[in-house]
Amino acid sequence: MATHLITGAGSGIGEAVAQRLHERGDELWLVARDAGRAKDLAARFPGAHTLVADLDTPDRLSWALSHQTLPDRLDSLLHIAGISDLGAVGELSTKRWNRTLAVNLVAPAELTRLLLPQLRISRGHVVFLNSGAGLTARPEWGAYAASKHGLKALADSLRGEEHTHGVRVTSVYPGRVATPMQAGVQQQEGNAYTPDKWIAPSSVAATVLLALDLPRDAEIHDLSVRPGYSGS
Repeated sequence: MATHLITGAGSGIGEAVAQRLHERGDELWLVARDAGRAKDLAARFPGAHTLVADLDTPDRLSWALSHQTLPDRLDSLLHIAGISDLGAVGELSTKRWNRTLAVNLVAPAELTRLLLPQLRISRGHVVFLNSGAGLTARPEWGAYAASKHGLKALADSLRGEEHTHGVRVTSVYPGRVATPMQAGVQQQEGNAYTPDKWIAPSSVAATVLLALDLPRDAEIHDLSVRPGYSGS
C-alpha cells in the first residue's frame, strides 16, 4: 500500500486522482484549506487522513503543518490544487499576481521543501499538475502562465537536485479539462461552459497514475495531454 499526499482533492482532477488511489486501497493524506473542508474530505474518502493548510499563505505552511501529525514516509506528493485568474498585464493588480503565484508556485515549492525528508525515505515521487499554459503563454493569461512556467522550472530543478536521492519528478501538462476551474475560465472568457468539449478529469487522473506506477528503472519527466476527438 502506497502513501500519497494530495492537494486539490476536493474537486476536478485532484478529486479524480484521490478517488482512483482510494479505490485501490492506498493511504491518502489530503490537504484542505480549513477544518470544514477537511471534514468534508474525510467523509468523502473514508479512512483518509486530512491536513489543514491554506495554500494562499505559503509563509504559514510550516507553522500549520508543525501543529499536525504528518506521515512518516511518502510514496508521492501530488500538487494538483491551483487557481486561474485571467486578465491583461495592463489590468492585473499586484494582489492578483501575488495570489496566483502563491497558490500555483510558492506553495508547491514550500510544501515540497517541508516534505522532502519523507519523500527521500521512500524514494518517492513528486507530481506537479501543470498546464498547457506552462508551455505557451496566451494573451490575458499572463499571471497564470507565469506561475505555470515557474512550476516547470521548479520541477526541472528539483528533478536534478533529488535524482541521487531516488526521488522522481513528473510534470503533467493538460489542455482544457472539464472541471469547476474550467467553468470559471469560460465565464472569465465570456463563453458558455461545454464540458463535452474538454478532457475528462478521470483521463488526466489515469495519466498521473501512469507516471506513478512506472517501474523504478524509468522516470517520466513531462507528459502533455490534449483533448481527443469525441466524434461529435
